Amino acid sequence: MTNARILLDGLKLVESPRWHEGRLWFCHWGAGEVIAVTPGGDHEVVPLAADPHTIGWLPDGRLLVVPKEPKPDGRLLRLEPDGTLVAHADLSALPGGCNELVVDGRGNAYVNGAGFDFLEFIKRPDPRPLTERPGYKPGFIALIRPDGTVERQEHDLAFPNGMAVTPDNGTLIVSESFSGRLTAFDISGDGTLGNRRVFADGIGPDGICLDADGAVWTSSGGNEAVRVAEGGRILDRVELDRAPFAVMLGGDDGRTLFICAAQWDPQDPFGGGTGRILAAPAPAPHVGWP
Repeated sequence: MTNARILLDGLKLVESPRWHEGRLWFCHWGAGEVIAVTPGGDHEVVPLAADPHTIGWLPDGRLLVVPKEPKPDGRLLRLEPDGTLVAHADLSALPGGCNELVVDGRGNAYVNGAGFDFLEFIKRPDPRPLTERPGYKPGFIALIRPDGTVERQEHDLAFPNGMAVTPDNGTLIVSESFSGRLTAFDISGDGTLGNRRVFADGIGPDGICLDADGAVWTSSGGNEAVRVAEGGRILDRVELDRAPFAVMLGGDDGRTLFICAAQWDPQDPFGGGTGRILAAPAPAPHVGWP
């Protein structure tokens, strides 16, 4: 069991944490901004002419941004060195808005989405399993190659969420939040996904990251972040007083676990001020992407 310290407090909903050039960057949903914070708590709002939903970096250091509302133009944006945002890819042919983004070491980006209006779906109380409620549709993953071409992968997912790619660019792991499962795919030489298999079951995964022991940090589905080995064994836990929405390993040695947490109200998902960025020591350093 590990304790976490508060790095930033009084935020709205915090998501999509990424360690980049000595700082943790994250999307501040409800405020329409990206914030970058040092391990000591110094932070700044990063100026972006977009309402960011999820972010990631290309190998050459340019930032990719999925806006909170990518419809109707369906653009995946790229931040150029001069500070301008340009279109990187057209996502309008995908069946819904995009939820998460990960960029691998070869410049391939993967986006996923629910295929339905999640916020309206989750507001309606219903005792049935999530995948059996009216309005549910399987989600998707799409591959965006470095030249901006988009190819939806032929795999349906139960509300796909956080994604991570192993350091050899050989495996993509994705959270299927509605089925309580981490699912792994082999990545072929052309970036397409195959050999679908279960990495771990019986948890409540959201945003994820990988460590050098081959374990995944994610949410348990309750108020704790957990470190999960392939097969589902829980190796470590960080107890919290609110739900973790995403995690990221970083720090100078990659052994600090940063946690995006909040007390989430589905009736007011971006309201309140319960969002926090927390930090805790981790037993193994970060590897892979993000």
